[in-house]
Amino acid sequence: MEHWLSVTITVLLVLLDLAIRVFSIIYVPIDRKPQTATAWLLAIFLIPYIGFIVFLVIGSTKLPRDRREKQAEINQYILDQTEGMDRVRKDHPWPPWLESIVALNRGLGSMPLVGGNSAELYPDYDESYAEMTRAIDQARRFIHVEFYIATLDDTTRPFFEALARAQSRGVTVRFLLDHWASRGYPDYKDTLAFLDRAGIEWHLMLPLKPLQGKFQRPDLRNHRKIMVIDGSVAFTGSQNLIDKSYDLESHKKRHMAYKDLFARFEGPVVAGLNALFVTDWYSETDELLLRESDPVQRADRGDALDCQVVPSGPGFDGENNLRLFNALLYSAQQKVSITSPYFVPDDSMLYAITTTAQRGVEVELFVGEMGDHAMTWHAQRSYYEGLLRAGVRIWLYRAPTILHAKHFTIDDEVAVIGSSNMDMRSFSLNLEVSVMVRGSRFVDALREVQDAYKEHSFELTLESWVDRPRRSKVLDNVARLTAALQ
Repeated sequence: MEHWLSVTITVLLVLLDLAIRVFSIIYVPIDRKPQTATAWLLAIFLIPYIGFIVFLVIGSTKLPRDRREKQAEINQYILDQTEGMDRVRKDHPWPPWLESIVALNRGLGSMPLVGGNSAELYPDYDESYAEMTRAIDQARRFIHVEFYIATLDDTTRPFFEALARAQSRGVTVRFLLDHWASRGYPDYKDTLAFLDRAGIEWHLMLPLKPLQGKFQRPDLRNHRKIMVIDGSVAFTGSQNLIDKSYDLESHKKRHMAYKDLFARFEGPVVAGLNALFVTDWYSETDELLLRESDPVQRADRGDALDCQVVPSGPGFDGENNLRLFNALLYSAQQKVSITSPYFVPDDSMLYAITTTAQRGVEVELFVGEMGDHAMTWHAQRSYYEGLLRAGVRIWLYRAPTILHAKHFTIDDEVAVIGSSNMDMRSFSLNLEVSVMVRGSRFVDALREVQDAYKEHSFELTLESWVDRPRRSKVLDNVARLTAALQ
């Protein structure tokens, strides 16, 4: 009897294993890039049961249906509210290729290109906090705050206290923070308690609370960083609301600190950034905020900037940020400068970057000498040799600083700044915000920031890279196999 039971269990397990493999071959490639599908199939075939269970949990990059429906609804709201705003002054030099990219962004993310804007960059961590705090103290009607990571600590306390002062004087303060990202830091509960005491309405973005019916793929995250004041001033960029050490003892012991870049915008583009906050607030609360700000007048000065907000994430049908980045890379004629802490491109972006370099455009990439996510860092390193052979110059920002800024420039006229990394997670899994800016003054300012990076970086050479230890090569290439799943 025991023998037959053992044989029966074995046969059932074999059949189950076969069924999993057959099902996976049929189902996994549907609506997935070959690179991603191959990575999943490799995981499932090597570890059938565990791999298949993990696929069921995190295999879908789509948000729940109700959230996708809200995104479609808010896209129409944005289109209705911004009709006619995409008339800009196409003065010299207006790149001939820019018109089609503006149309691409408008079709994908609904946001228009708007003229008459100004912008200031804040490459210093503490200075950006100080500027945001000053803006909060000047608020009269509303403050919208949205951060991937938000923590009350010694560095951010003045910011939070300014929010409390604003709330007490009658300013409406709304606060969004990503659930899973923020909860992993020491002062998470104290942060929420402070907001409650201050009477500030806050909500978690993409909360993972299965018992309350709030569940989606666990690693789908809202990675945006936005603050809007009265509809007239907005901030966005790479910086989270936390100390530059990220309040981790392991970082402090190694003297690790994050290097970020934030931008302050004024002008009609602020309405676009606020519309993105409205989108996320609606997704989490079912409350569609009415227009709260007065119409913003365009600046007529000659150095005014044209700006277009480009939202991206699983709520959209296409990978908006990836399409924008690739379109800009193929349009470049003289120079491309890229800064990204996590550089794990898909095949389309890898071809775009290497092709751009091979056709004679100067291409440079700024990344960190060290990383804060081991698998992503090793996967990133696996691309360096191919980039170097194509003619891309790679600058490594010296450890122990983590270069966390996210921006790039195309020729002398167009730049992009925001929260999006150039990796497959930012393209497919994260909700991101990017701002495309046309204006030589802004490009020049970004190039000055990148020149400052060079003072703290060293250039990687092909000769030194191919001579690195064999164990490093093995780790890098193994990590690359999982790049599409990270």
